[in-house]
Amino acid sequence: MSLHPMAGKPATQDMLINVARLIADYYSFVPSVEIAQQRVSFGTSGHRGCASLMTFNDIHIAAISQALVEYRAANDITGPIFIGMDTHALSEAAMTTCIEVLAANDVDIVIQDNNGFTPTPVISHRILRYNSARNSGFADGIVITPSHNPPSDGGFKYNPPHGGPADSNVTNQIQKRANEIIANGGQQVRRMTIAKAMQSNQVKQVDFATAYINDLDQVVSMSAIADAKLKLGTDPLGGSGIYYWDRIADKYNLNIEVVNNKVDQQFSFMHCDKDGKIRMDCSSSSAMAGLIKLKHNFDLAFGNDPDFDRHGIVTPSAGLMDPNSYLAVAINYLYQHRPQWSSDMQVGKTLVSSSMIDRVCSSLGREVKEMPVGFKWFVEGLNAKTIGFAGEESAGGIFLRHNGTPWATDKDGFIMCLLAAEMTAIVGEDPSQQYEKLTQVHGTPCYTRIDVAATLEQKNVLSSMTTDVVMTTQLAGEKIVNIQTHAPGNNAAIGGVKVSTENGWFAARPSGTENVYKIYAESFCGETHLQRLVKEAEELVFSVLEKS
Repeated sequence: MSLHPMAGKPATQDMLINVARLIADYYSFVPSVEIAQQRVSFGTSGHRGCASLMTFNDIHIAAISQALVEYRAANDITGPIFIGMDTHALSEAAMTTCIEVLAANDVDIVIQDNNGFTPTPVISHRILRYNSARNSGFADGIVITPSHNPPSDGGFKYNPPHGGPADSNVTNQIQKRANEIIANGGQQVRRMTIAKAMQSNQVKQVDFATAYINDLDQVVSMSAIADAKLKLGTDPLGGSGIYYWDRIADKYNLNIEVVNNKVDQQFSFMHCDKDGKIRMDCSSSSAMAGLIKLKHNFDLAFGNDPDFDRHGIVTPSAGLMDPNSYLAVAINYLYQHRPQWSSDMQVGKTLVSSSMIDRVCSSLGREVKEMPVGFKWFVEGLNAKTIGFAGEESAGGIFLRHNGTPWATDKDGFIMCLLAAEMTAIVGEDPSQQYEKLTQVHGTPCYTRIDVAATLEQKNVLSSMTTDVVMTTQLAGEKIVNIQTHAPGNNAAIGGVKVSTENGWFAARPSGTENVYKIYAESFCGETHLQRLVKEAEELVFSVLEKS
């Protein structure tokens, strides 16, 4: 995919959303479940959409919230529900709808005081903290966020009492019931005004940040970072953790400079992503262009997406690290610097993450649990303390506390950034320099991911591919050694296909969060071989879609 002319350049006035119109559309547009695109649809990370396209509107969130009330009752979830929201324009409106419905149904709600923002990992951490010593009355959580999606989008994620993303069995129930409620005109929704809800005993306001920040030294060696006197820089990209960094710096005596402290629902300060759109993707060198320009000002710098479940690591030696490269370095470091972790603790990775991780794990004598895309697949292993670290190629990661117990069961951008600082302090080299040493041992992979626009029908076709779609024994000049439609870590369907040779692989699957399909490819034989992999992957996808 070639770069858009605006990639890496500051957003222009004509790109900015009309916030007032977007909010008006949220309340005034009424979607129809007769139109597939307008139904509630939980992908790999909750329900996402845009009010102006009638895919994220008041009735969607009211119906989801009512369906969630019924799910909680059916599953005896009687504790409080912790709710956080990010800085997208639709998040506050959706939060209001959610509170109105939950309060009317006598659900105990806990939110950030002063109507503040709360990152995804903070909600996950809070759920585990609350439930840790309980046998009943468990809490769960909601995060109102579309993650790194453009400013026009909204999102709704549900985290059950295990603290991580809800699995498909749960979201399918909620999705089905929510669409039934919408089809009936929302008549089953119980609701009160937000003013009445906020005055009721159902809503409690707290400061989520304090407990989370106070616990950070249980998962990252904060004293090592402080002792090294590293100069750290961060660009929160206007996200929900923007006010956390100064408090973290004060608590642990760290030198952290927040280079951009703006909260703007238009995200007008952003540099455009590779496709020319405003997208707060901290793993994109185009979107992160502003921080990359400052790389020599700091020993280490980092960024996050709006709900702070992703990370982007910027080093003075190499700029923005490829997410796969950082995952490999983090795994190599953690499994040699966490003496309280058990010797048989596994490593979790998604099927489309770099094979460099497999090579690193082999050298460490650690088993890899390879899962489909979606962090929900790692929750069980994290809670069981059989997986010490879990990561995915889209710049998401989580790891256990020093003592080998769960910190959170959702992605955590804060601790992944702070881990980079810990590694730099302890090893004396930045993560890019550490990765370079890994390549000298394991080889240098070339990795790419290509996103292509796709209709709902095309995505459905690609998600149901079987191994039969691969009708050759060769891939890019090498013998095919494996064709997968299910992940080896749990035998769950990957919603696509992965084809591997000794020195490379490609995977094709539809996105669970956007109207695109994705082609991933990696080669240990160089860029030319990588492009052959991509070309043959594209030919396969074209053939499958043409026959459908």
